Amino acid sequence: MTGLLSLLGFLGVFSDEKTFLMFFAFAVDFEYFFMKPDEMLEQHMSRSAIWAFYCGMLVATGLALAVFFTEEMSATQALRTGMIWGCAASILVHSIFSVLYSMRIRKEPSDKDS
Repeated sequence: MTGLLSLLGFLGVFSDEKTFLMFFAFAVDFEYFFMKPDEMLEQHMSRSAIWAFYCGMLVATGLALAVFFTEEMSATQALRTGMIWGCAASILVHSIFSVLYSMRIRKEPSDKDS
């Protein structure tokens, strides 16, 4: 269902905010919508989501603290900066691990090959 985030890309088409065009990258996640889920796919998606969550939290916390103490930003601005970069890190990590796990699934021999 993360492919639905690609609809936010249309905000970049119809407005002056071109950063929304990045959301079109989520269109590749519609591939999983048409796959028949099995236990291995669910396990791989869960693993990539776990990695993404923890990396996002670490980046958000670390960056918010670093920016607050070094750049002398207000707490609100530091939190906003940390949350934005934490969300970006989560998306990046989830995408990378999803691709790696899907490549692993394609490489592994199936029961039909034996």
